[in-house]
Amino acid sequence: MRPDVLVAGLGPAGAAAAAAAAAAGGQVLAVDRRRVIGEPVQCAEFVSAAFSLEAMPWDAVTSQPIEGMMTMVEADAPQLAGDFRGRMISRLRFDQVLARGAAVRGARCLLATSVTGILADGTVRLSSGLAVRPRILIGADGPRSRVGAAIARSNLEFVATRQVTVPLAHRHVATDIFLRAAFRGGYGWLFPKGQSANLGIGVEQRHRHQLKPLLRALQAELAAAGRIGRAGAVQLTGGLIPVGGRLRVIGRLGEVPVLLAGDAAGLTNPVTGAGIEAAVRSGELAGAASAGWLAGRSAALDDYEEELAALYDVPYARALRRRRALAGAYAGGLPGAAALRRSWISSADYWLDSAG
Repeated sequence: MRPDVLVAGLGPAGAAAAAAAAAAGGQVLAVDRRRVIGEPVQCAEFVSAAFSLEAMPWDAVTSQPIEGMMTMVEADAPQLAGDFRGRMISRLRFDQVLARGAAVRGARCLLATSVTGILADGTVRLSSGLAVRPRILIGADGPRSRVGAAIARSNLEFVATRQVTVPLAHRHVATDIFLRAAFRGGYGWLFPKGQSANLGIGVEQRHRHQLKPLLRALQAELAAAGRIGRAGAVQLTGGLIPVGGRLRVIGRLGEVPVLLAGDAAGLTNPVTGAGIEAAVRSGELAGAASAGWLAGRSAALDDYEEELAALYDVPYARALRRRRALAGAYAGGLPGAAALRRSWISSADYWLDSAG
């Protein structure tokens, strides 16, 4: 079997890539190991107000609008920043809309189908027994991308997360961020979704064993403060977020060009972990670049690399510097509130960086 484009993964990056390539007339096969697109939800589900998608029915996928960000550094008084408006979405509905869009445009989408092997000539073996050798391969298969590993492009730094859904005691319209030295390499969050909220914590992967007790303690603290209900949490999820910066996204297996998009390309902010918008944008660009290359425009793939660099390299480099600086502060013990605050995007000091 030899489609024009094989897309591994049907999350936001993969679905956007499949839709763009199919819309340009390519024969596209997209596979995903999950039986249901969008499950399980493994992110906090926030997107900024600046994020727009023409074909997205926002009313149908939005849980509630967000009017700002509340940052709480250790025991200091909370600080509200109104510059961080956006919306809480249902990733289940959002992802399914994107995947349906790919199918409508002509992509053949196979669920419950895993990539089991990738050969040096670009042949991809699937759990269904199919052996597929596409003309071009797009890896949108997550932070530990099998496609990325095949071309020696792998994320090496991760934050591990744990998240639960909890009932809110009162209506809330801000995303709450908890910066604490105990949340090493990460932060805590309470993101409201109407009558409930996503409560979670992320830490450096090597400290992931601390996630369960840290999250339990934060949940008890917020319940005691009357912020959330005391009912048991539901929908426990977790996962890895790459935080080492963008990878080079172009490779080759024999005569088959390979592109990476989304988490597979390291396209998550190294400080906040935000990646939904970058996933969709990189997927669209990867699909368009594939179509361009198939149409004979040899520079299309290099253009993809350059476009991602222009979009993300400067902000991600700043985030990496902030991340490294905070990590260095642990060398002398636990960092204080000033160091934690300086590491976060709602602080003016975060942006005072002449190098970026």
